[in-house]
Amino acid sequence: MPRLNFREAMHSLQRINILSKPRRIVIISDFQDGEWDDRDVPPVDWFRDQWQAGRRGRPPGLIGSNEEVMVDGGYIERLPLAALKTGMVDCAEVWTHWRGSEPPTEWIGNSPHLTRRSFRLTGPDAPFASNDMLGHIEAFGPPDILCIWGLGVSEDILLACSDSFKIYNSIDAPALRIPPEVSRHFDLVLTGAQWQSDEVHARHPEMATSIMPIGPEFASEITFHPLDLPKIYDVIYVAAAQPYKRHDILFAALARTQRPLRALCVCGYGEMIGELHQQVADLGIDVDFVGPPGVPLAEVNRLMNQARLGVVCGVEDGAPAILTEYMLAGIPVLANSHLSCGLQFIMPQTGRSAPAEDFDTAIEAMLDELDTFSPRDVVLSHWTWPHTIERLRAIIAAKVPQKIF
Repeated sequence: MPRLNFREAMHSLQRINILSKPRRIVIISDFQDGEWDDRDVPPVDWFRDQWQAGRRGRPPGLIGSNEEVMVDGGYIERLPLAALKTGMVDCAEVWTHWRGSEPPTEWIGNSPHLTRRSFRLTGPDAPFASNDMLGHIEAFGPPDILCIWGLGVSEDILLACSDSFKIYNSIDAPALRIPPEVSRHFDLVLTGAQWQSDEVHARHPEMATSIMPIGPEFASEITFHPLDLPKIYDVIYVAAAQPYKRHDILFAALARTQRPLRALCVCGYGEMIGELHQQVADLGIDVDFVGPPGVPLAEVNRLMNQARLGVVCGVEDGAPAILTEYMLAGIPVLANSHLSCGLQFIMPQTGRSAPAEDFDTAIEAMLDELDTFSPRDVVLSHWTWPHTIERLRAIIAAKVPQKIF
């Protein structure tokens, strides 16, 4: 048997390492936590050494059988879990930002198959820079698929991930919440409506886009589902206590209805909860509040099942995940007819849309015809994650046929 020289042996080992390297998807959310401190941020190589030494968590690794993966949780989690479940990748991570000098090591969220990591920010400005994140990429290499949501990351992070298939989604109503020097690096931009795709093409004429808002399109039928519970609320609104969610439209409509109605507002976070309570008191309407802080998704599902219909009141909003989450819980949706993104999910079987001034009559009309809606069936046929992940897989395969996903 012929003997390999040293160079040939090393080449063979490198090939084995490349072939055995787990395919990885990373989602970088713009979520931040921790408190700023005044300590200097170390250079990239210091963070690289920390990651390589195991002081900042384990290296990326393979999961168990993808048959064990459950595609559930919130909208940030469902796309990477769908990629795992269908065998597109071997491991999946969600990365967020940490303002202080001592980010936590990796932790497991709702799914044991999804690793979460927090990276120290280099500065407060978006798109966000992080020597810590660059150190991790230097230590372990870039992911195969890199998804950037929201306010984005600095250009040097995208340059370090030049071999990754890079996807962007703004989450919110603006199509691109990142500057041109950052957005030019993406291979695909997911949008929530045709006008958003048009905005992307106005900046980058050759860039691939797909109307595929990650919240409602990667819906999970096991996270949100019907329960046999009494309907104690006429209307539910699950939305942050923030101005752009336009709770005032719901409150004004409730004050105008011809019969007294009872509503529930579920607020995971937001700075204006006190103002919302005051609006309800001033109008003398029957509204209960849950949160902030938020409650687990199972409790959100239970609360939705106690209502007859859900509303989406905002205008300057992305296609919110709650659109199909209401529907999977078995309740139809009334959406603001001026909603920037997401009206494609409002069909005769799933709900209605109306302008703010007609919300009162629309709510009452829908309550009188609840038996004409079949929202869960429509979502199961069109927008649950198995449909959407196959569309995404086909787009990536067409762009990078040399890679196996």
